[in-house]
Amino acid sequence: MALLVKKFGGTSVADIDRIRNVARRVVADYDQGHDVVVILSAMAGVTDGLIRLAREVTEFPDKRELDVLLATGEQTTAALLAMLLKSMNYPAESLLGFQAEVRTDAAFGNARILDIGAHRIRELLNARHIVVVAGFQGCDAKGNITTLGRGGSDTSAVAIAASLSADACEIFTDVDGVYTADPNVCSKARKLPRISYDEMLEMSSLGAKVLQIRSVEFAKKYNVPVHVRSSFSEEEGTMVVNADADMEKIVVTGVTSNKNEARITLKAVPDQPGIAAKIMTPIGEAGIIVDMIIQNPHSGGKTDLTFTVPKADYREALKIAERVGKEIDAEEVIGDEKIAKVSVTGVGMRSHHGVAARMFSTLAKENINIMMITTSEIRISCVIEEKYAELAVRALHSAFGLDGKNSDE
Repeated sequence: MALLVKKFGGTSVADIDRIRNVARRVVADYDQGHDVVVILSAMAGVTDGLIRLAREVTEFPDKRELDVLLATGEQTTAALLAMLLKSMNYPAESLLGFQAEVRTDAAFGNARILDIGAHRIRELLNARHIVVVAGFQGCDAKGNITTLGRGGSDTSAVAIAASLSADACEIFTDVDGVYTADPNVCSKARKLPRISYDEMLEMSSLGAKVLQIRSVEFAKKYNVPVHVRSSFSEEEGTMVVNADADMEKIVVTGVTSNKNEARITLKAVPDQPGIAAKIMTPIGEAGIIVDMIIQNPHSGGKTDLTFTVPKADYREALKIAERVGKEIDAEEVIGDEKIAKVSVTGVGMRSHHGVAARMFSTLAKENINIMMITTSEIRISCVIEEKYAELAVRALHSAFGLDGKNSDE
């Protein structure tokens, strides 16, 4: 019999009827003799509601106390599912992050998992209990409650699966797998039967909302096969696994867009060693993740430095940039929230040339201006005006031959 870790997202536990559906899926595996660990997110919309409450108290809530507040969302769903399973005469017990020994650093709001003891989980499994764990949360060395950032329940699930050497980690969500593009944007998008860890890492970092990026990092590091599938059907989803030769034959696997970033530019700063560090150090110390960075030198020993940050951190990052700009005598600090990042990804790009040229020419044909460009071995990303994001995705999807392909081709 197998040890299965099953994670259910917010839409899968949005109300009591859906929690009952989760219970039915869980007991079906338990009745077949499998050991089952369930990781739950908060009900859909609950986390956003808690954040709004906090901001009614203060514009910038204390991050430690915000974690204490947000962790209650997952605590609620874990307790409700355990109650329901017990009412169905199944042995079940809910655990919070600290009880499951999910140990993290102290980066409140975006903590990283350092270790998972999982002793209590193993004890319960040995007693043939269904273990229900509140996702998204852990605790630091001082016993403070921490949260793992948006989508953190995915990370909880894969990390717990790795610590238990689980046979499978299933991520149940409101979509039935990973697609070549967002089906809501591109009607010709197709479901992929398999995708490599590296491709999924890139797509997660670029705005694909199927899996949280750190969950994919864990899966790759510990070689945990992840099955992304729908809570609302029995269809097979998408397996996230190591790349193979067949995957590398396809140049581009998917096209993604991300409207959740903002751009900040410090104009005419001194073009000398240490300036970039002076700008980026306080941004990093504030726990803000910087994505794309470009520098444009011009005459007079000056340069413009532009970078992108998550839109949720834009106001704080802009305030820091304005303060640092005064210190380093920047001519001006400007920001722009109306941008989008559009990207093409595929392990096949390693051995195929001309991908960048095709991407740029496709955007040019649609009269879409490129503001910033960044690349990796298997990805090319461009920052464009937000209003062109959907058009860019559809055009690139067609340009790279992804339209109309069957998912098993």
